[in-house]
Amino acid sequence: MELLVALAVGLMTATGVYLLLRKRSFPVILGTMMLTYAVNLFLFSMGRLAVNRPPVIQVGGNGYTDPVPQALVLTAIVISFGTTAVIVTLALRAFLEAATDRVDLAGTTEKDSAES
Repeated sequence: MELLVALAVGLMTATGVYLLLRKRSFPVILGTMMLTYAVNLFLFSMGRLAVNRPPVIQVGGNGYTDPVPQALVLTAIVISFGTTAVIVTLALRAFLEAATDRVDLAGTTEKDSAES
């Protein structure tokens, strides 16, 4: 099971980095989302999840599941959703201003750079 989770985190990280290096804004946004998913899964797996155990210590219980990684992941999901919304808004604004969704400067013309 650990190998499967490690492979999933590695695959999501590699995919996120690959998408971050694209020239268009939409794959870059997908790459940041993929990286946040990879980090969330990594944090979640670091909590040593125990199946069918309570999140708090009970009298006579065999053990408990640490609730801190779950709380961290829940907080990270909310923050990444807000960050993604801001990035999508900025990408849409940049597309409307420049009439292109390229994230590099090679897509601009001399007229565009003279006006700015």
